[in-house]
Amino acid sequence: MIKWRLSDEEIASDEKEEFKDPEVRKNTRCTILLGMTSNMASCGMREYIRYICQHGMITGIVTTTGNIEEDIMKLLADHYMGDFALDGETLRKQGLNRIGNLIVPNNNYVLFEAWFLPLVQQMHKEQKESNNTKFFTPSEIIYRCGKKLDDDNHPRKEESIYYWCYKNDIKVFCPALTDGALGDVMYFDSYRDPGFICDINRDLRLINDLTM
Repeated sequence: MIKWRLSDEEIASDEKEEFKDPEVRKNTRCTILLGMTSNMASCGMREYIRYICQHGMITGIVTTTGNIEEDIMKLLADHYMGDFALDGETLRKQGLNRIGNLIVPNNNYVLFEAWFLPLVQQMHKEQKESNNTKFFTPSEIIYRCGKKLDDDNHPRKEESIYYWCYKNDIKVFCPALTDGALGDVMYFDSYRDPGFICDINRDLRLINDLTM
């Protein structure tokens, strides 16, 4: 389906006029959505997913919050191989977190907060400057994360799934964006400066329109 184009098919008798044009048919392709859970970015699948996005092989992604933050956190600090049998409580007392057999130090989350917080504050500033008429959807926030990696010229940006989604305009949908470290940053910043709005409903319309 990745290689399929409308030009591969015979022109139907009831075809719409716009789709009879050979150039239009050649450029009309499948909508391909990749659905995945957050652990796909935590584990060794991340490099495969990055490759797919780098080469524009999909139209969009539907995922959970951990997928986005884990992808970016891996650019900011090292994660370590552990074991599935390691005791979570013991690790926690050492300032370590276990994701499957992956060990993530607490400081990695601190670095992620320091990276993401200025972006939240900038988007909130843009919202207020629009007299609260401009609200950001989860897909727009994720797009801005990829853009920030590019704007900062992060030395490891090309390792990131979401850098390539930004570069290739691959839509990323995450309805529960606040359910993770991303949400923690937005939550705590709301005590300093309340009122930042994440517009989930507009993404619902976008993904439905995209699939149709």
